[in-house]
Amino acid sequence: MLLSLLQNHIKRGSLQLRMPDGSLHTFGQGEPHAEWQLNSEETVRRLMRDAEFELGETYMRGGWDAGMGGVRGLLDLLRSNFSPTDAARWLKPVVGAAQQFNRIRNSYRNVAAHYDVPEMVFRRFLDPEMFYSCAYFSRDAMSLEEAQQAKAQHIARKLLIQPGDRILDIGCGWGSMAFHLAREYDCEVVGITLSQEQLAVARHEKERRDAHRVHFELADYREHKGRYDRIVSVGMFEHVGRPFYDVYFDKVQELLRPQGVALIHTIGRSGAAGLTNPWIRKYIFPGGSTPSLSQISAAVESSTLQLCDVEVWRLHYATTLQHWYERFQSNRAEVVGELGEMFCRKWEFYLAACEASFRHSNLVVFQLQLAHGHGAVPISRDYLYPSP
Repeated sequence: MLLSLLQNHIKRGSLQLRMPDGSLHTFGQGEPHAEWQLNSEETVRRLMRDAEFELGETYMRGGWDAGMGGVRGLLDLLRSNFSPTDAARWLKPVVGAAQQFNRIRNSYRNVAAHYDVPEMVFRRFLDPEMFYSCAYFSRDAMSLEEAQQAKAQHIARKLLIQPGDRILDIGCGWGSMAFHLAREYDCEVVGITLSQEQLAVARHEKERRDAHRVHFELADYREHKGRYDRIVSVGMFEHVGRPFYDVYFDKVQELLRPQGVALIHTIGRSGAAGLTNPWIRKYIFPGGSTPSLSQISAAVESSTLQLCDVEVWRLHYATTLQHWYERFQSNRAEVVGELGEMFCRKWEFYLAACEASFRHSNLVVFQLQLAHGHGAVPISRDYLYPSP
């Protein structure tokens, strides 16, 4: 069944497959080329039973290996040769609102599962400022560092910050955006996170930088109180869960002052909404979801906020993930020494699988600019693109 499936679908590039009995099979022709070594009959059975979950599970546990091009090249080839219709049969997502029912207690637990991984892991593949979200490759041949700074600057321009503004960063991570805004725009920033590990690192970095205008708290957005001139949230909305979209935007509405501006940056889908891959959901981002623009818009409409601007980033995240994967591989031996081979296989599969999805599916990044009224922001986008 597996051989027949691959024979029927590998039309772009070529795949060399070595089965557990040693037999060698080639599908397709030309470049890109990938190699796949299946190490046991049990792996084959598991893949045919539920490839969407088992592709990551069996790789993590040593059930298969990739030759030329590595796991990144193999997943890119497989993902590019299976259309969304095919994926519904063989790489099918499992959809269920119950898996996104992220009450406050669940949200703390879900965030801890990913972000309380030792800091050293993230430092092995992120830029020095520790931006853990989609970078903005506004011109060719940008480095990861340049593209992450371009992202921060682009977001800051959309926020229209004034000196002395009070800003809330929902899902602040290790403080990268908060430090950037406070340093570059002479404002006060409060960052909230659900991760104890991130909070400790952010507070340590605050002391190291003597960043007296930046403050960090352990809090869920639903627990937070205050009033802010600007609100920014980068890469956090994916963790909210569909049942809480209305609650989220009602809270942004409550926290944002009358003339304030908010910028929400989130992974989404340009087509119908869906959950994350079930393996990713179990091991990487429990409770995660990838909303459609219509779902987000409906939730905004339930509040009194005005949607002032929507921007769709295509392929920027694929390039970001490529940089992360390559940096992770260059430091792989160190991570193996600290956390073991299975951990490394889990993380390299995660990075490679996400890159392939952003290249070959309808995953994108949305940036939504929100305010209480249309007059809070300029009526054209000219201010976002200053002349050199």
